[in-house]
Order: sequence, then C-alpha cells, then structure tokens
Amino acid sequence: MPSRRFSDYMSEWLYGKDGYYATYKDIGKGGDFYTSVSTSKFFGGAVAKHIISLVDEGFLALDATICEIGAHHGYFLADVIEFIYTLRPKLLQSFEFVIIERFETLQEFQANYFKDSFGDVVKLTHYKSLSELKCKNAFFIANEIFDAFPCELYFKGKSARVNTHEVIFDMDDEWVEQKAKKYHKDRGEIAVGYEEFAHEMANACEKFEFMSFDYGEMQARPDFSLRVYAKHDVIPFFDENIKRDELFAKSDITYDVTFEHVKDAYEEAGVEFIELKAQMVALVNMGILELLEILKENAKEEIYKQELEKVKILIMPNFLGERFKMIRFRKS
Repeated sequence: MPSRRFSDYMSEWLYGKDGYYATYKDIGKGGDFYTSVSTSKFFGGAVAKHIISLVDEGFLALDATICEIGAHHGYFLADVIEFIYTLRPKLLQSFEFVIIERFETLQEFQANYFKDSFGDVVKLTHYKSLSELKCKNAFFIANEIFDAFPCELYFKGKSARVNTHEVIFDMDDEWVEQKAKKYHKDRGEIAVGYEEFAHEMANACEKFEFMSFDYGEMQARPDFSLRVYAKHDVIPFFDENIKRDELFAKSDITYDVTFEHVKDAYEEAGVEFIELKAQMVALVNMGILELLEILKENAKEEIYKQELEKVKILIMPNFLGERFKMIRFRKS
C-alpha cells in the first residue's frame, strides 16, 4: 500500500469500493454505534413539525423538495414522512422527497424500504450528489454527516501521511496550515470538502433551509478527537494498542466537528447562518414534547412510556441532548 495523505486513507476507509459505508450497515443495538435516528422516531417527528411550521410561515412552498443527504438506510426521512402524514397529510401529495446517496446498493435498500413503508403513496427520487439536483425551494436535512467528511491530521506545522496504516507527520500543506491557524489548532483534524459541499448546495436550490445534527462544538477542541467505533467500543485512533489494519473499512471512523468551519464554508457560499444549538434545545423548540402529548392522548400508556424513555435519550444532557448540536442555515 503506497504512502498517501490521511484524507485519502480515510476516504478509502469509509467510501472505497470495500469501504465501511459502501454497503448497508446495521445501526443501533446490533451495529457499531447508536444515532438519534436509531433511538426514536420522534427525532424525525420533531423535524416534520418544524417543516410544517416553515410551510405555515411561508418559507416553504407546498411543492417544496424535502431532501435528506447521506441517508444510509433512509429511516430519518421515512420518520419525517410518517409524522407529516399524521400532522398534515395533504403535504405528502405536493412535496417532492429526495435522497442524495452515492452508493447504488444503499439507493436500492432505501427504495425498497420506502416501497414497503409507503407503497405508491410517496415517490422517492435519488441523486448521487447535490450537483445533480436543481430545485427552487427545499428543506435539506442531514444527521451526522459533517463528521463523516475525510479530514487531514495536523500536528505542530506538519500534515500527516499514512504508510501501511502508520501515521507520519512530515508533510507541508499550506491549505491545512492556514485552516489550523484560523481555528487556533496546533493539532487535530482539518475537515476536507466542507467548502465544495456548501457551494454544491447553494447552487442546487434557489431558496432553502438546511438543518444538520452532529457531534462537536463551535470552536475547535485543542487535541485529536479521531476515533473508531467497533461494536459500540470507542477506540481512540492514536491508542497504542489499536489494530488499524484489522479495523480498516470494517468499522466507523469519525471525529468532532468544528462548527465554525462549517459556518464559514456556508457563509462563503452565500448562505446565511441561523443558529447552533444543543440538540435538546433544538428538539424541544421544534415541539418534540407536544408530539409526545399527542401520543399520550391517543395511545396506550405502555406505548407512551416506551416512547418517552426513548425521547429522554435524545434530550437528556447526559445522553445525546447536550453532546450533539443542531446547526441551521438559510438561503433566501
């Protein structure tokens, strides 16, 4: 295996021919990690309630495109659709539903899941990238997408290359060094591709709102956060006992998002930054507790209590509520 930049190594790990995300992976109890989507359908429910509020305020048209990026199995968008059907069923007839998914195997899984879930009621369109999409008015959603962009590793003025899974800091890279200085890092991860992604979205649609959930902070953390998830074990990438050759492409690799970098990328593309909030604040503001009240009035107490416990994991600070953030942008 020839020596290469770390971003190329991570890209192959996740998105290569035999990469981690190239085939369907179970997420949740039977997989390598949990997400908010795998925790509770009410995560998508809160987003659905927010989408309806955007229609009511006039920002989203009745024929708007509702698009998930990096959907994996498609559960998130399906949950959103399920709650739109419950809260405002007429919108299912006028909205266009889209998933951006580069892998054909995952497109097929998503299409089959939607067919099984909704029959012919919901039409799903796939695109391999945002650059293929052209629309006038949209709502874009993503969950844990920015921590899945390949990154460069930076340490005291040098960028990393990888030689047979060994990381060596001996490369000079002016772009990486500029980003490191801008975000006050003397070590850590520098994401690659945020700028291109933001421009693609800005060019894909005339007027949109974009909402994404990810693990991280506005400012960069002062050290490496790169880690591997394997069967719910969290392994720091620089752990002296790590077996990278065995984990490569068979487990998830991720890092903490520097949201300031995401914000800058979108603002450079002419898209307005709206807010960054803890997930618990965002979900409560979007009405997740009101949705639980509706369930309480219409379902058996046992079902309500089960869903309440799941929602607590989404919004409690010691679970997902504080550690995950929601970032929101608009182009008008």
